[in-house]
Amino acid sequence: MQRSKTLIKIGEAIRNLRLEAGISQEALAEKAEVDRTYVGGVERGERNVSILSLEKLCKALNISLLDFFKHIK
Repeated sequence: MQRSKTLIKIGEAIRNLRLEAGISQEALAEKAEVDRTYVGGVERGERNVSILSLEKLCKALNISLLDFFKHIK
């Protein structure tokens, strides 16, 4: 199955923000109240992240959804 370019870009943005925050996938997952394997799947562009899950991840990264989308290149 070919991964969506959009999901890959979203995953890269999540990974970059997480690394800038200096936290692990596990720490992000805990803060966002999602499973660590889910975070990994999102970062690799393998998971079709829902808006609600993306909102949880953004909140855990201290960024608004609007500002998050500005990080997608």
